Parts: sequence; C-alpha cells; structure tokens
Amino acid sequence: MEKAKVYFCREITPENVIKMYNALGKSLPGKIAVKVHSGEEGNQNYLRPEFMKPMVEYVNGTIVECNAAYGGERNTTEKHLKTIERHGWNKYFDVDLMDKEGPDISVPVINGKHLKEDFLGKNIQNYDSMLVISHFKGHPMGGYGGALKQLSIGCASTDGKAWIHSAGTNKDQYSVWDNLPPQNDFLESMAEAASAVVNYFKGNMAFINVMCNMSVDCDCCAVAEDPCMKDIGILASLDPIAIDQACIDLVNKSDDPGKAHFLERVNSRNGVHTIEAAEELGFGSRKYELIEIE
Repeated sequence: MEKAKVYFCREITPENVIKMYNALGKSLPGKIAVKVHSGEEGNQNYLRPEFMKPMVEYVNGTIVECNAAYGGERNTTEKHLKTIERHGWNKYFDVDLMDKEGPDISVPVINGKHLKEDFLGKNIQNYDSMLVISHFKGHPMGGYGGALKQLSIGCASTDGKAWIHSAGTNKDQYSVWDNLPPQNDFLESMAEAASAVVNYFKGNMAFINVMCNMSVDCDCCAVAEDPCMKDIGILASLDPIAIDQACIDLVNKSDDPGKAHFLERVNSRNGVHTIEAAEELGFGSRKYELIEIE
C-alpha cells in the first residue's frame, strides 16, 4: 500500500490547525460534521471550544457528539446537553448530539471478527462529510485516544459504545462493565467500528490530531492526571490509521522524560493493537510519510 501523507506542525495554535487542514489539499463537501470530545465534567485537559472556533468556522461545520456509556455527566441526553452548555460549546457553535433521540442507525462492518454492525446516533445521516479533530492522549482502557477512538467510540451512540466495549455481545450501558471481553477483542472491535464510519462517509473525511495536554487519562475522565509530557504539535492526514501511528512514533522518538509514563499506559493496554487491527481491515496504512510544515 502506498505511504499515507501525514502533515506535522510543532507550534500549536488555532491558526495552525487551519494551515494543517489546508495542507491536505482536500475540500470536504456538503454539510460538514466536526467530531470533537466535549469533555467530561471535571476534566482539565480536553480541547476547549475557543481553540476549535477558527477551524470550525473555516469549514462552516457543525460540532457533533454522542452520549457516553459510563456514569458521569454525559451518559444521558439531558446531562450531556447541560455539560456541553457549561463547557461553552453552545456559545460559539451549533452542536448536534447525534444520538439525543433514537432510534440509532446500524451500519455494516465489513470483515469484522467481532462486530457485524456498528450503532451510530441517527443524526449522522444529516452530514455529507466529517472532520475529526482529536486530542491525542492516553486512555484508561484503550491505552491511547486519537482518530481511531473518535471514529469508533466517539461516533457510536450509547448503545453502540457498549456494543464496542463488549466486542459485540451487549448494548446495555449499565451491565456491560460486569463482563468485559479479552482486551484484544475490545481493541479489534474499536478498529472494526472505526472502519464502519470511514466506509459510511466514502472518503469524505479528514483527520487532525492535536498532541497537547498529554495526560495518560482520557478527556472522558472526571478525575484525570495532569499531562506528563510536553506538547508535541498538530498532525493532519486523510488516513486515520497513519495519523495515529505517527503520533505514537513521535512519542517514542521524544526525549521527554515523561514519555515512559505515557508509554506505560499505552503498552500496558496493548494500545497499538487497535492500529494493527485497523490496518488489517484495509481502510488505511501504518506506513506514512511525515511532512513537517513550519
């Protein structure tokens, strides 16, 4: 497979996010969903709406999110909408909680070992393309969170999130945590769900990963560790597998003493296996050319 192009800029500013998007040379068509993480109540590390504002306005996009599948302030529509408002998203943007009302839509997973279908908030049908802006950081279950997590767990409805975490055996957000599958089955299910969303948009996607506030914990954690590494930069690609692999490689190549702690989180959860499984499904490549932009 031909190497994917991944663009990289070291200085993290809202203006450079736009510069990285333009480097891709792709204009997303029609109505554009901008997938972000709205941030769990109490989390200090998520990307703020003020940072996103220039990029979202540049593409005239709509912020999209889905409800969570764990206890907190985002696992019901009522609570999540209040959290979105407290975090300031409504101040700047139209925000579409895609699974605020059912029923979910089912999209097929091609060649999945665990999932034959993925469950998404039905409002995803309102969009022609998607810009995925991911905060690259650690994750308590997946090891790390980047573009593939945003595609899989991020775009899934509450039931869909439970479905992925259970490797396709349970859609109940309350009981799913009592009988979790082997770790690799969960990671492979994330890759399968990500593939379903990529196939759904038929190439009308772009991906930006922002490597800042790099805690070992996700933005879904109400109580998260402070960042353990210095900020690294912004990456952009049309390939969600390549962009996540490039982020992992940048961490590995870093001389930051905090990388050992970060990589312990990634490796103890076998996090790179999500990228391996995604490549096996054929919707991207781990091989890439890193193109640095000043």
